[in-house]
Amino acid sequence: MSEVADRMETLRITEIFRSLQGEARQVGWPTVFVRLTGCPLRCGWCDTTYAFTGGEAWTREAILAEVAGHGVEHVTVSGGEPLAQRGCLELLGELCDAGHRVSLETSGALDITGVDPRVERVIDLKAPGSGEAHQNRWANLEDLRPADQVKFVLADRADYEWARDVVAEHGLDRRCEVLFSPVHEGLAAQELADWIVTDALPVRFQVQLHKLLWGDEAGR
Repeated sequence: MSEVADRMETLRITEIFRSLQGEARQVGWPTVFVRLTGCPLRCGWCDTTYAFTGGEAWTREAILAEVAGHGVEHVTVSGGEPLAQRGCLELLGELCDAGHRVSLETSGALDITGVDPRVERVIDLKAPGSGEAHQNRWANLEDLRPADQVKFVLADRADYEWARDVVAEHGLDRRCEVLFSPVHEGLAAQELADWIVTDALPVRFQVQLHKLLWGDEAGR
């Protein structure tokens, strides 16, 4: 395939928009979100079900131009599950080449080893309460780097104890930053915070900033 033809291959995009990053290490930064369509998982608490289907075909060239037009450094590629689409790995590298600080939000169900090392990978390990814990690709944990982050979204005490044990068993806090989040309007944020403090867990508590600011409006 020629270089020109490669650039003209398309990805299915649900939306591209500018907002504040609501989670993880870059929380609070103006960020362009590139939300890819489609996901092989069906988490019970998912707040982006609208990205499961539909979307529009964009060339990587068009995506890069749209992102550049927003004029901000930070870019997050998310979904759905972005790694399920052919061309996502190339897009991530090209965003880095364009000078952006790029993060990838992935379920961790698919192989992350091909992701450009300049990209900050945020891996959302699925707790039992999601209904998709069987989809976790545990081999991904062996590829973690200090710049990566592992996120657990927790629905109840059972999820918390499961995540606490996973962190200890795999030494995740020694590999990268670990994030614990409550399911929005599910597990009370203060309750989760109290558990973390009581157990002195080496994890970072977080809530979704965008939900505090804008509620459920378009996932922003």
